Amino acid sequence: MPTKTTNSARLAAFMVQVGKFGAVGLVGFAVDVTVFNLLRTTVFDPQLVHAGPIYAKVVSTILAIFANWIGNRYWTFGKNRQERTLREGIEFFAVSLVGMGIGLACLWLSHYVLGYTSVVADNISSNVIGLLLGAIFRFVLYRYWVFAPHRRTPVVTPVVTPVTGSLTTVPHGRLVTDR
Repeated sequence: MPTKTTNSARLAAFMVQVGKFGAVGLVGFAVDVTVFNLLRTTVFDPQLVHAGPIYAKVVSTILAIFANWIGNRYWTFGKNRQERTLREGIEFFAVSLVGMGIGLACLWLSHYVLGYTSVVADNISSNVIGLLLGAIFRFVLYRYWVFAPHRRTPVVTPVVTPVTGSLTTVPHGRLVTDR
């Protein structure tokens, strides 16, 4: 029976982690979609800038990556984060940029190859299909590379050795041991 309990505990821990990743992802999604649509319909409107939807997606995704890094570093994968924050951040952003590339590829294919150029089509291709594929990719790499348990810095507890003998002072105020 211990194996079944162990497997159940692992599955439960995994599902909690997936849930946290999803919650953090929802915050990032809100940032991404809000900024994308704001930019897509204003300064990066395709009527004003030919590659406007692509530029809007790049800006919105980078802002979402920052929000997701904070949430994933301190909450989803908090107990597995590295002490080397810069290295971990670079790895996180590298994985996130590839995930962004997946969303951009879906948007590019839909908008420029297939000719679906409406705001709704751009949102479905980038914020539904691209986001889903990118999220799966990111979760796997965050879990097994960036925040992998074997990569965290172990906590080192100092070894305290008891001092034996007695301390006495000498004329100059220094302490010496009697061993």
